[in-house]
Order: sequence, then structure tokens, then C-alpha cells
Amino acid sequence: MNGPDPDNKHPMQGFPQVCYISNTVNNPHIIIGDYTYYDDPENSENFERNVLYHFPFIGDKLIIGKFCALARGVKFIMNGANHNMAGFSTYPFQIFGNGWDSTPMDMASLPYKGDTVIGNDVWIGYEALIMPGVKIGNGAIISSRAVVVSDVPAYTIVGGNPAKALRQRFAPEVIAALEELAWWDWPVEKISRNINLITAGDIAVLQTCV
Repeated sequence: MNGPDPDNKHPMQGFPQVCYISNTVNNPHIIIGDYTYYDDPENSENFERNVLYHFPFIGDKLIIGKFCALARGVKFIMNGANHNMAGFSTYPFQIFGNGWDSTPMDMASLPYKGDTVIGNDVWIGYEALIMPGVKIGNGAIISSRAVVVSDVPAYTIVGGNPAKALRQRFAPEVIAALEELAWWDWPVEKISRNINLITAGDIAVLQTCV
């Protein structure tokens, strides 16, 4: 009753398009929680190819919680994609050298929006795009091909370009109770005993779990 092994890259036997990606990501600036999976028939183990403009000298992190479901083609744009907008031109002359680097690039003026943080139990749909520094709360749902440019509250469904809130999944008091329970942090044995309640919709009963 302890569930699948979180250290197994492909927990569904004979179905390699689903991968627990905490076992395949090598970049120390990408942090993935247990049981979070990426579903991609082309190469589910190579999730890092979807994290774009993630340059080590920038220092930003992509942090994804536990029990998240990431659909094929999900992309994360990191802070390295930003260009300096303080002057008249946004063109990065200095990186091409040959005399164009005589004026140092003003790194301090580059737009920087911090780490991108995805909560726990988040479902991100097909080809959704998450922009730099966005924070997505626990239990949120990002619809297919949404372009997420701002923070998403917990247990909120968003969609569109730019993504807008479509609705909250539950009443505010239920969301507050779920945040307090934080079932994703329970020991796996407790989660396994209570899956039927975690996947149901009765918060009062879930709160009685032992």
C-alpha cells in the first residue's frame, strides 16, 4: 500500500511516455518534487528541453512541487530570455563581440522577475507557456496553450493568452482547509490509505484522515 516507487523513471509498466522527472533532471537550478510526471511520447525523460533561456549566470530557479501533472509541450520561459529595455534598442550588441563588446552589457538593468515556482498537485495542460517569475499555487489548473504571465492563486483554473482566471475550483473555506492539510506532504503510507478521500470532494471527511 505504499504506491509506486518515486525513484522509478517510468512508473507505468510498458508506458514510457510518462516519466517521474525528478529522476531525470540534472540542472541544479531545476527542482522537481516526488511523483511529478511529464507525459510526452517523443521523449518524456528530456523534460529539461522545455525550460528555455535558463542560463547559469542568471541564477534563477524553476521549482515544481509534488504530484504535478505536466502535459506534452509545456514550456517555461526563464529570465535569460529578457533583453534590456532601458535604452532605445533592445538588441544585445555586446554578445556578438568584434568590437561591439567595447561597452559592457549592463546586467543590472536586465529585467529579472525571480524564480518560477509551481506548487503541489498542479495540472498544466498541453503546450501551456509559463513566463519568468510566475508563481502558481497548489491545486491550480492551467488550460492547454494558456500563456501564464502573472501569478495564479491556489485551486484556480486559468486559460487564454494572456491567461485569465476562469473560476476557483472550490469555495474559499475549502481552499483554506486544503492548504492547511497539505496532503502532498503526508507520509506516502497515509496518502495511500486515503486516496479515495483525496480524490473525492468532501473536505470534512478528508480532515478526519489519520
